Amino acid sequence: MKLIILNDYDQVGEWAAKYIRNKILRFNPGPDRFFILGLPTGGTPLGCYKKLIEFYRNGEISFKYVKTFNMDEYVGIPRNHPESYHSFMWNNFFKHIDIKSENTHILDGNAANLVEECDSFEQKIQSAGGIDLFVGGIGPDGHIAFNEPGSSLLSRTRVKTLAQDTILANARFFDGDMSKVPTMALTVGVATVMDAREVMILITGAHKAFALYKAIEDGVNHMWTVSAFQQHPQTVFVCDEDATLELRVKTVKYFKGMMHVHNKLVEPLDPK
Repeated sequence: MKLIILNDYDQVGEWAAKYIRNKILRFNPGPDRFFILGLPTGGTPLGCYKKLIEFYRNGEISFKYVKTFNMDEYVGIPRNHPESYHSFMWNNFFKHIDIKSENTHILDGNAANLVEECDSFEQKIQSAGGIDLFVGGIGPDGHIAFNEPGSSLLSRTRVKTLAQDTILANARFFDGDMSKVPTMALTVGVATVMDAREVMILITGAHKAFALYKAIEDGVNHMWTVSAFQQHPQTVFVCDEDATLELRVKTVKYFKGMMHVHNKLVEPLDPK
């Protein structure tokens, strides 16, 4: 496990975007070999998406041979609703890069059979060859995707009832009105993300400091689903200073002492 500690939100977004850029470039995708990328929504990854768009516009990277799978989607709101995750991804990322629409995969919260939609999503991931890098964020209660506290760490893509804290946190996107926030969602499971060859979790802000503590210093616990990634062979946590406030000083010092090594992972690659 790696813990990358940066000064602020902007640096987290930039580091994460550079890491994704380098992973794709090293993979060298092509027509018969796509890079498979798992993606989140929410405020935390926005800085990363903005940087990736910048890299694309600068000619540093192409997404032509990248396939994406998103973590989750609300149940029961129209696909074109401004707060649907389909709208979020297209408005904030996909429409600004050269990815083909058929290579983007977002769960359909209006499917006639939601269970079949979830099963189909798992099958599509398998058919694509599995996910090379799954990027995620977490909630203040340590949930990954919509795997709320108490979710099985062996869970797969499924229908999930949202916790009251999650509904409250998301009300800001619905005019502050909790009654407008969907109460159910489709979400990848913890095991779905664990199956990825590599996982990168972005965590920013003091309000997520206790969740980061639970993620890396406490034991694996289904009440803090992000803690499952302690057991993943290739996990990178990327956080800002505020998110480290609940960590032991020794822990912070240990990981900061390795930043000179970890920063080499995001250095520009030599052109071939």
